[in-house]
Amino acid sequence: MSADSATATLAPARDLSTFDKAYVLVLLLLVYISNYADRILLGILLPSIKAEFNLTDTELGFLHGTAFAIFYATLGVPIAIYADRGNRKLVIVAATAMWSAMTALCGAAQSYWQLVAYRIGVGVGEAGSNPPSHAIISDLFSLKYRGTALAIFSQGVSLGIVVGLYGGAQIAEAYGWRYAFYALGLPGLLIALLVLLTMVEPKRGASDGHALTGDAPPFWSTVRFIFSQRSMIHILTGATLTTIVGYSGVLWWPSFIMRSHGLSPADMSVFLSLVFGLGTGFGIFLGGFLSDFFGRRDVKLMPRVVTIALLLGLPFGAAIYLVDDSTMVFLLIGIPAATGGMYLGPTIAMVQSLVGVRMRTVASAIFLFIINLIGMGLGSLVIGAMSDGLTPQLGQDALRYTLLIVMVFNLWAAYHYWHAGRFMEADLKRAAEA
Repeated sequence: MSADSATATLAPARDLSTFDKAYVLVLLLLVYISNYADRILLGILLPSIKAEFNLTDTELGFLHGTAFAIFYATLGVPIAIYADRGNRKLVIVAATAMWSAMTALCGAAQSYWQLVAYRIGVGVGEAGSNPPSHAIISDLFSLKYRGTALAIFSQGVSLGIVVGLYGGAQIAEAYGWRYAFYALGLPGLLIALLVLLTMVEPKRGASDGHALTGDAPPFWSTVRFIFSQRSMIHILTGATLTTIVGYSGVLWWPSFIMRSHGLSPADMSVFLSLVFGLGTGFGIFLGGFLSDFFGRRDVKLMPRVVTIALLLGLPFGAAIYLVDDSTMVFLLIGIPAATGGMYLGPTIAMVQSLVGVRMRTVASAIFLFIINLIGMGLGSLVIGAMSDGLTPQLGQDALRYTLLIVMVFNLWAAYHYWHAGRFMEADLKRAAEA
């Protein structure tokens, strides 16, 4: 039996109505909220975990970023290879159930290395979610509206920030950090069940007018095609660089605010989660909408929307680390959160559109592999090590100046998104022919 016939046996694909498409999009958004909330939860709990296990910032960086990212990034590729050939819905169900169970188990950890092991389990589970979700959404919505649809899906980042930072801080304040893991992990099992029972998978290539038959192309053929697209190389490079800056905020802003401004997790969680979370959400949606809007007029403007956003946010991002008034930090933080979030919807849409239809899940996995292994995994570890190295000279402000130095990567990223526009039209034509 071929992979396609096996897929048809497991979940017969059919044409979906507008309501069905919207329902699938909302359901995948719910999955992503759980995904990101469980991922970011550890950030708000780091001070408590550091105190209980007597850890350095380097160890925290490994726990929060590297241990998660290595397995999240590397396993995403083989899972995506299967998803491009098999049943994408079942991949998402299994992934959601695994990361949710592992998040809950983090609350039971009795040592640093147990917590590392469970955190790896979270990364393994989350590796299977986003690539098939990106591909399913791209099969639901055409290129003209794909950036907006993926930006709506990517609201899982902003809503996950609110749930993870605010919800996690309030639960930890009332009951302890372990119960925060239990409370955010277990509901994901119900979400997995809802996906299993109610989601219908769309036909591959439906939004592009293709009737696909046969098998997906070999993995290395897909890799060669991806890296033969010049615009894709610039987009992947720019996304990786800005992800280093973005994840430095997601992972380290709570610790920076507590150390440099003396606020408790509960005191700052409501402001940080709402301003940072909602600011990020606004930026993600605006980026996808503007990319679609200008891209319908000239495709080279799709990536250049990101360039403008990164440059506009740069001075505000730097100012966060230069002011001493915590009120000013919260007033400023929403601006770089919004401009920084604007890269996500357009980038995912361009990655999906610059490859053939049966290459999309693998393309998404390679995109996530690069940005998470470097941006989250290596970036978090380096930031922790730099902070430890600067602590003898700068004390509690070592993390503040480490994060300020990292802002330079957004300038570099802006350059690559601008140059991606030069090759968009030709590369989109090649992808359509693929």
